[in-house]
Amino acid sequence: MENSCIPVILCGGVGSRLWPLSRELYPKQLIDLVGEKTMLQTTLDRLDGIPGCAAPILVAGDEHRFMVAEQLRAVGRRPLAIVLEPEGRNTAPAVAVAALLAAAEGNPTLLVLPADHLIADPDAFRAGVATARAQAEAGHLVTFGIPPEHPETGYGYIQKGEPLESDDAGGGAYKVARFVEKPDRERAEAFLKSGEYLWNSGMFAFRASVYLEELKAHAPQMLAACEAAVAGAARDMDFTRLAAESFGACPSDSIDYAVMEHTSRAAVVPVSMGWSDVGSWRAVWEAGGPDSEGNVLVGDVIARGVKGSYIRADSRLVAAVGLTDHVVVETPDAVLVAPKSRAQDVKAIVAALKASGRSEVNVHRTVYRPWGAYTVLEIAERFQVKKITVNPGAALSLQMHHRRAEHWVVVTGTARVTRGEDVFLLSENESTYIPVETKHRLENPGETPLEMVEVQSGDYLGEDDIVRFDDKYGRKGDKPA
Repeated sequence: MENSCIPVILCGGVGSRLWPLSRELYPKQLIDLVGEKTMLQTTLDRLDGIPGCAAPILVAGDEHRFMVAEQLRAVGRRPLAIVLEPEGRNTAPAVAVAALLAAAEGNPTLLVLPADHLIADPDAFRAGVATARAQAEAGHLVTFGIPPEHPETGYGYIQKGEPLESDDAGGGAYKVARFVEKPDRERAEAFLKSGEYLWNSGMFAFRASVYLEELKAHAPQMLAACEAAVAGAARDMDFTRLAAESFGACPSDSIDYAVMEHTSRAAVVPVSMGWSDVGSWRAVWEAGGPDSEGNVLVGDVIARGVKGSYIRADSRLVAAVGLTDHVVVETPDAVLVAPKSRAQDVKAIVAALKASGRSEVNVHRTVYRPWGAYTVLEIAERFQVKKITVNPGAALSLQMHHRRAEHWVVVTGTARVTRGEDVFLLSENESTYIPVETKHRLENPGETPLEMVEVQSGDYLGEDDIVRFDDKYGRKGDKPA
């Protein structure tokens, strides 16, 4: 696969600036922020039409593994690997483990893409990939630079150096003169005026062997830890689990800091492709295509006298009057209201939620599991009501709870219930009771989704009150994921 291109899709990160829609266990790359597909799925779609493009390697967090796999399945994509990081260590180690796995396929070019970017012009993206691949095959480590449209202070910048011209690699690329941290307004305006600077997109193309060589030269401890993590990796269903202790010992650093700022082989390809890293609600508003009043309205929204605003309703009617340049985002358990100019400050809200131990920072009312999903309808001190959806052919683990009992009522479909030593079927409008400390399992033997209502009662209703005895998805112990 010497001339092939293996995409490496980075699926980590939580997108805290897009709270309350993006949560730690349901981050922005897995959400349909703009359009009907999620950001991960549209990233995969952009690969179509790239010559010699092989199946991708995805690098994701363990807690997101089933959602990533399901989103690939939903769009008919079969990955080369889904690599699970025991913990996030930034982009340089994530790409290192992908490069080590890709090296088994020969010496392919890696196309490194974050899963949470929007690109309005996929054709321009693919043209930029062609230029970057040519330079990568000539031995360069190539980053994609975005010609700036305004003096943005939220992005890093790349200063272009001498043009790179050769018979082998063609034009359209430059040496990197230097990388620049996020500037203040005055410097950003100077960068824009000079025409020498590009936004740093965080996308790359390079040979697997070249990246590993440069990593060995500039971050040998990181490479050694990644080699040990891959050598000790275990196969778990459709996933490749890195050795936790080895990967945990790896230094945490970005590709820019670990390699690109030190190598003499850095190149940049400028590409105007309608790029956004969707790093704030203001960016989501821009990408959503504001109407004649400058508004983006999503869901059941009634707006009167509203201008320049982003209003999203996910679960109920949202009515707004007289707002200008605001963001309003409604979810079943939280509502955000902020001026667009303060959209970046949402991270402070997330920090406050974490400090107070609030669950809203982690999960939505609807929580996705490998077997389906559940939605919390009501919760009080000693009871909780959930709507449970089990996919056709799926099954929950054989489990028990120490401190809660459960009442199940089938709404649609057919349930196969294991309760102690008994196994029986329940049809619509039928119910059963699961006492405390009774082994039980719920399965959907049918060809349509099973929907049921579960009423939990007890003195503790936390998701960690679970003991698993058997699970087809490889989950263990009392971990709810």
